[in-house]
Amino acid sequence: MSILLQSPTKGSANPQWQKHQLSETQEVAIGREPNCQIALDSNIYGMVSRRHAIVRPLANSSFPRWEVCDLNSANGTYVNGRKLQGCRILELGDTITLGEDGPEFIFESPPVPPEKQVVAASGTTSLSPVPEKDYITLTQLFPIASTGKHLTQKAYLYPGAATVVFVVLMFGAVGNSAAFNLLLAAYLASAAYYFVYQLCGKRKPWWVLFGSALATVLILVSPLLIGFLVVFRAILPGQLPIEGEEIGFFSLLIRMFFGAGLMEELLKALPVLGVLLLGNCLRSPWRERIGIWEPLDGILLGSASAVGFTLLETLGQYVPNIIQNATLQGGADAGQLVGLQLLIPRILGSVAGHMAYSGYLGYFIGLSVLKPRKRWQILGVGYFSASALHALWNASGTVSVLLLALVGVVSYMFLAAAILKARALSPNRDQNFATRLAK
Repeated sequence: MSILLQSPTKGSANPQWQKHQLSETQEVAIGREPNCQIALDSNIYGMVSRRHAIVRPLANSSFPRWEVCDLNSANGTYVNGRKLQGCRILELGDTITLGEDGPEFIFESPPVPPEKQVVAASGTTSLSPVPEKDYITLTQLFPIASTGKHLTQKAYLYPGAATVVFVVLMFGAVGNSAAFNLLLAAYLASAAYYFVYQLCGKRKPWWVLFGSALATVLILVSPLLIGFLVVFRAILPGQLPIEGEEIGFFSLLIRMFFGAGLMEELLKALPVLGVLLLGNCLRSPWRERIGIWEPLDGILLGSASAVGFTLLETLGQYVPNIIQNATLQGGADAGQLVGLQLLIPRILGSVAGHMAYSGYLGYFIGLSVLKPRKRWQILGVGYFSASALHALWNASGTVSVLLLALVGVVSYMFLAAAILKARALSPNRDQNFATRLAK
């Protein structure tokens, strides 16, 4: 018996795969018309045509086989991610998708036909049993031929390919410590950000996210940074302690709140606010693709901005300084080793550091768009709470490593909670790939 397995209905509380038995004598129509053998809900599957596709048995086959045919549907029929032109014979495990992102059906059939016609030397036709273990399809021999778009959407092709590219580049940079550190930092930062991106589950153009990170880098190397330093570290009580200065925890916390928290979180929020204003000036569909219209947009752009900040701060300040100090004490090799030891935890830790604070603030920026009447109250709570987390992280390192770890975990919890709440508030929740995977 051959069947079509239908993927669970979107939004179903108890998702179950539905089984549709295929007839060896009659075709099975799929569509939104009630008289289709597989009738789909019009309210859920608006992208499906009234009579979208049919699955019918092959009349002249020596054993039961079926083919799928598109019925000139508006959004097309896809088999293993490739758009169907006319009809195609189905193989075991083939995936039929109605539209690019519509309902999916998986073709299941006994792996071996019970009998297969064999033409003898005399020219007569006889029936010869085919052992189950000897029956194999082309897609079983070449799996890549049947995966199609699922290879990119479900098999993490892009991060895998990026890893290979970075590895090759790092091989080429061996012996050049500056280039190697840059490549390693970029890879680790991308991996950390990809983790946040997958949690958010909303697609955003990569060049918009990259632009947010680049804008932060440009701000840091521009004269604008001097203005921030004057306001937050000279006028306001945010002067950072100098080496050897003895200062209590609470005094340090206050300084860090002004000199690191308020200053750096506002600086990293500038590209996010810029995108917010830009989106309001654009027309559809660019305003929806680029702009900030919900908390998930703010989290993605805020975290991307933090990536740029972390890379420049780590590679431009912390790593060179520690390499210089370690080189003076133990030589060049010791300096490079210590620099590498600092680079890795600083970049990976950004998930519970700069990305956590900026992503958390980004949540409030997006929330202010959904609730404009409470905009300033929302932005104030987000700005001061993100700055407080930032200051607490900077100050806790002077107390103990355990306290530092605890603050890092709490910061990540704040970011994760904001992402979960943003997914729940999203006007496009049904399109969120993280939400669909969680069901």
